[in-house]
Amino acid sequence: MMSVTCHNLEFGRIRLDFVGCGCSSNASPNRFPVRNCAEGMLRNVCRPRKLSCKKREVGRCRVFSTKTPETFLNGVTAGPPTVLDSKQEKKGPSSLSDMFEVVADDLLTLNKNLQSIVGSENPVLMSAAEQIFGAGGKRMRPALVFLVSRATAEIAGLKELTIEHRRLAEIIEMIHTASLIHDDVLDESDMRRGKETVHQLYGTRVAVLAGDFMFAQSSWYLANLENLEVIKLISQVIKDFASGEIKQASSLFDCDVHLDEYLIKSYYKTASLIAASTKGASIFSGVHSDISEQMYQYGKNLGLSFQVVDDILDFTQSAEQLGKPAASDLAKGNLTAPVIFALEKESKLRDIIESEFCEKGSLEEAIDIIEKCGAIERARDLAREIADRALKNLDCLPESSFRLGLEQTVNYNLERIK
Repeated sequence: MMSVTCHNLEFGRIRLDFVGCGCSSNASPNRFPVRNCAEGMLRNVCRPRKLSCKKREVGRCRVFSTKTPETFLNGVTAGPPTVLDSKQEKKGPSSLSDMFEVVADDLLTLNKNLQSIVGSENPVLMSAAEQIFGAGGKRMRPALVFLVSRATAEIAGLKELTIEHRRLAEIIEMIHTASLIHDDVLDESDMRRGKETVHQLYGTRVAVLAGDFMFAQSSWYLANLENLEVIKLISQVIKDFASGEIKQASSLFDCDVHLDEYLIKSYYKTASLIAASTKGASIFSGVHSDISEQMYQYGKNLGLSFQVVDDILDFTQSAEQLGKPAASDLAKGNLTAPVIFALEKESKLRDIIESEFCEKGSLEEAIDIIEKCGAIERARDLAREIADRALKNLDCLPESSFRLGLEQTVNYNLERIK
């Protein structure tokens, strides 16, 4: 039986309780040590190597930030929240819309406001925004804002959510959308959720400017919330996006990447925004900082678990299900949890990856190795372990339909890999 061991990653003064998977019952908690992260040291390792099939010299630089995330700080007018019996049988929802039903009215209001909040100064930018806002997004991040807002508002004795709660949800969705536009440019992706990407339709220049515009517009609305704690919290997320992209770009086809480095990158690219969303919502509710910290930890662990699950699905689902080519991350040299686990067992996989799949059929061979060596199951264990932590973070909340929705979001994520 495979066991899962836990360890902590230190970002200077901030401890992020990530987890690692071991393949034996006596695996050490330090199986995946953090190399120089705790000291916040700059590490720049260049390893020139020659790719025989391409006959060219390639210099690989691995860059690690000298700065660490700041301590994440400690949330709309609607009718009184609907409180359901959360002690009923907790069956997994069949869809995200089911689990977000208790905040459906909040999400409806958000959808109406998104277009107007982007602004109408430039028709091209508006058209680009409409393309991605209308591409069938799940609105998971603003839904989490509303669920945490309502769950913590009950603790604080608020009968209704505040304007700040609603505006935070809108800002979070704008930031997420801007990051998707930029991600598609960097990844040269032609499809997003089964539709053509903004840069495919309008060109790279417009896509970059559209993403920049949304980041700037969201920052303006963020400043107008006039809550320094939340401003610092959300501003850090935008920096984290850039840090995550730099880490990913500087480690493509690098078979020496460790699991802790993958988790840090995943935190920057995915979990940071969700953690800021859930903590920011609790701050606007005015609850104790201990509860806000648990909401941050919930968002962080949920975000990491979602990323690991997405990386598993990249190998187990078809292109039609994914809305993009299967194993696209591996093809581009972005090594995720299943690949990292497979590299520990299969030396041949290293040779294939380092050749950058220059031989015909080499990508398919690599996928076959990953699928057969047990790496995907180890990644599943990793996702489950992080998800368990997210559920424990909810213990500070009273039983309610909103807490149930937060629990169901965690379980729904795991259902995707069953």
